Amino acid sequence: MRFMHLAASLLLPLTACSSLPQVAPNTAPATTPAQVQGPRGPLPPSRSREILAGLERGADDTGIFDRHLAVEQAVTGTPLVSGNRVRLLEDGPDTYRAMFVAIAAASDHINMETYILEDDEVGRRFADALIARQRAGVQVNLIYDGVGTLGTPEEFFQRLRDSGIRTLQFNPVNPATAKAGWELNQRDHRKLLIVDGRTVFLGGINISSVYSGGSSSRAAKAHPAGEQPWRDTDLQIEGPVVAEFQRLFLATWLAQKGEPLAPRNFFPTLQAQGKEVVRAIGSSPDDEFSLIYVTLLSAIGSAETEVWLTNAYFIPDPQLLAALKAAAARGVDVRLVLPGRTDSALVFHAGRSYYDQMLQDGVVIFERRDALMHSKTAVIDGVWSTVGSTNFDWRSFLHNQEVNAVVLGTEFGDRMRAAFADDVAHSEQITLEQWRQRSFDLYLKEWFSRLWQYWL
Repeated sequence: MRFMHLAASLLLPLTACSSLPQVAPNTAPATTPAQVQGPRGPLPPSRSREILAGLERGADDTGIFDRHLAVEQAVTGTPLVSGNRVRLLEDGPDTYRAMFVAIAAASDHINMETYILEDDEVGRRFADALIARQRAGVQVNLIYDGVGTLGTPEEFFQRLRDSGIRTLQFNPVNPATAKAGWELNQRDHRKLLIVDGRTVFLGGINISSVYSGGSSSRAAKAHPAGEQPWRDTDLQIEGPVVAEFQRLFLATWLAQKGEPLAPRNFFPTLQAQGKEVVRAIGSSPDDEFSLIYVTLLSAIGSAETEVWLTNAYFIPDPQLLAALKAAAARGVDVRLVLPGRTDSALVFHAGRSYYDQMLQDGVVIFERRDALMHSKTAVIDGVWSTVGSTNFDWRSFLHNQEVNAVVLGTEFGDRMRAAFADDVAHSEQITLEQWRQRSFDLYLKEWFSRLWQYWL
């Protein structure tokens, strides 16, 4: 999948560069208390304090709420929202089953935004499900990326349109068909499925048959020889925070000048469905800086005990490297689970070119071997977790539209820690001594790939 980024990006003039913001996370105690929003709007300060105090109870002695929330609240502009039910989805087939159940139950509208939508068995199943709901009177609106769907025939989308589904291609490859200006290197990498404005799915999973076999140990062993199962992570969220993800979808539709949407109840009255506190964070290359990037650096800068990350395409910039090094230097357990194999050799080797430096700095690195790691997650101090579409590389932070959910609290943090531990159990640890014994051929591949890191 990743090769399509490169095919478009290598055409970009080398002078067309932007840069990441300089971030200095504020580690001082918050002067303005973080406010939590409920189903009916902002909660009273006393209730906000009560909820945040409850989230902090049971955690190790961490100041993440005092030192991180103030920075995050200042840069994101989106609220902490209580009353949500969050389901962690760690396997492609399980995620698709949950999506199909939600689609079949839709009664008003379905808004879907995806990077890849393939014309394969899974893609056609989604097309059939969406067309069935459209014919039943449920309005379906679809945003898909121009590069991500480069291999999907136009007939696939025409079939959707003929049924009444409204479609919008984000930043088409052909400039003549762009409605909102044209930027060669900008991509919509978000994965969102919003049903009736009440349920949202988000994470790293595209619509493709590569996820059909599952990534559990038993499923991985059942794969045909030579095929690599994909390991990814999504969330299913119900509750008041769904409205924030809906706003992100509608803003993209408007910015890309999609045709006017049919009137629907995009913002129904939402009741509390659970007790999770969630923040929705979207990033766009049109923004002054990546909100997700700044939030992640802030969280790492506030960490006291653990920084555990999984990522598919890991090409760290100098600030992210420095943040990981500083965390390890102050005794934080910094661990990465990265792919042992990948669908992009250039990205794979560019990321590996940083192993020596990170291992020297005390970062612990694992590579998942029995499945192709595609997850984009972080759990910090067991209380701050994020799942989304964002890779920890230049492309995601500078050139892509991305979306993540931040979930606070030890209960969900424990689920994230368990998922991370399972990934570690199915991975091989890379040691500095072992790494320095790699072949000269690998070293050359890393050196060459790193030259292209900005455009990968």
